[in-house]
Amino acid sequence: MRSARRLSAALTAGLLAVTLAACATSERDDGAAAGGSGEAGGTMVFGAPGAPDNFDPIFATDGETFRPARQMFDTLITYAQGTSDLAPGLATEWTPNAEGTEWTFALREGVTFHDGTPFDAAAVCFNFDRWFNLPNEAAQSQAIYYTDTFGGYANNLAGGGDPVYNSCEAPDASTAVIKLNRNKGAFPAAFGLTSLSISSPTALQQYDADTIEQSGEAFTYSAYATEHPTGTGPFKFESYDRAGGTITLVRNDDYWGEPALLDRLIFRVIPDENARRQELQAGTIDGYDLPSPADWAGLEADGNQVLVRPPFNVLYLGINQKNNPALQDVRVRQAIGFALDRESLVRNQLPEGASVATQFMPDTVAGYADDIQAIPYDPERARQLLAEAGQSNLTLNFYYPTEVTRPYMPNPTNIFTALSENLRQVGITVNAVAQPWAGGYLDSVNVNGVHDLHIIGWTGDYNDAGNFVGTFFGAAKPEFGFTNDALFGAITAADATVDPAAKDAAYEQVNRDIMAYLPAIPISSSPPAVVVSEAVTGLIPSPLTDERFLTVSKN
Repeated sequence: MRSARRLSAALTAGLLAVTLAACATSERDDGAAAGGSGEAGGTMVFGAPGAPDNFDPIFATDGETFRPARQMFDTLITYAQGTSDLAPGLATEWTPNAEGTEWTFALREGVTFHDGTPFDAAAVCFNFDRWFNLPNEAAQSQAIYYTDTFGGYANNLAGGGDPVYNSCEAPDASTAVIKLNRNKGAFPAAFGLTSLSISSPTALQQYDADTIEQSGEAFTYSAYATEHPTGTGPFKFESYDRAGGTITLVRNDDYWGEPALLDRLIFRVIPDENARRQELQAGTIDGYDLPSPADWAGLEADGNQVLVRPPFNVLYLGINQKNNPALQDVRVRQAIGFALDRESLVRNQLPEGASVATQFMPDTVAGYADDIQAIPYDPERARQLLAEAGQSNLTLNFYYPTEVTRPYMPNPTNIFTALSENLRQVGITVNAVAQPWAGGYLDSVNVNGVHDLHIIGWTGDYNDAGNFVGTFFGAAKPEFGFTNDALFGAITAADATVDPAAKDAAYEQVNRDIMAYLPAIPISSSPPAVVVSEAVTGLIPSPLTDERFLTVSKN
């Protein structure tokens, strides 16, 4: 992968030019060349670490929900396989106006949704208008990626702000014009977000896609999101056996590009990493995500292929200031930072190539501040700060996920155990709260904000500083429970800066400001892997964990 920092500069320069697609080639063709030499047909069974929350991309917030969606849906712009480079998706060209407030998309022709509905500019506008007009608080609270990207809604019901989106026009069937209220640095790359996948307007209406209900801390999704997801992608939804943890997709023979080689693609949810490895060894699955770093050598010795992704993520300890007033004192947050032995954690629990994070983005992203030093492990300093703050007997509710492995977090329980022990050593009492990843944890920390501390992380969706720090700290969120208008304003200003050098400098200062305010503790960046049997060809590891299975075959 070419330098991410150089890539970011190139993308921003492209915004100032006219048409990025003019120099882009279809990576689908490249991908097919890389993996299309295998035989067509057959079924691949892939072991997934967690269950999807639903199948409506606008309500997806995690990798396990994105994985099947990426096979069924397309976006206007996509990311070339194995890179974060932009490539044509449902749009073959995209052109901004001089102010970056209007994007004109030339749409691919002859494309149909899985239900036979034609894809055209009206369908694009239907989707953008649907997202902007989500009709209830539950729906808006679940559309986290949309909120992060577009800021707010026509009628904010769940705490959104000033919306970036203005309108969508369809001057003809193959041209869509997206108008924004202000320039946003995330574009055009953010148009490739899986959450902004284009769904069939017919299916959205037929299956009441916007009907979402909240009961307590749980959400219930529509028939569209659970039984009838309908996109234009190379695979179609066939079934989801929740009890058996099996999602079955079948090839879309009417796909607009090179059709998938596999007849059938099955994702089997196997939360336990040891169980995934044993299933591969037994031949009951053909590959799985996130093998334990300790197993990489043994898996390769058995003839399997361990495909290591470049590190493009950050693991952090989140701090929620809302529920415990002690956490509103920066000295307490600093004490937590000094208490954590992150060097030891990286050395003992993360794969080779992992590193301690000094800030909330990888060092390959433009806007990374090289002059920020890692918080040292200094338990005595932590005790001093707690005493100065009058919090020597602090008790915190520490949430961590179960039944999942994440690219930045190979074993959540072990990482929780190490960090909580560090906290106990400086006198902090930890109340452990374990919840299943898709069975309460994400809603607890992202939506309901019931925790004091939590561990979670982020794999970059595209190459932009705003996708990291803007997502985390660009607005008030239940996850962190604070309001800091100066910080929010600085991030908004950096995001709206058009000049590449000025934008990089603005984000570098944002990173310094964040580490001074310390709303959370960055832990590490690490290279996750995916493993497949020797019979599998064509799976291209992505730094974005954006693997597409249309080029995969079994020999």
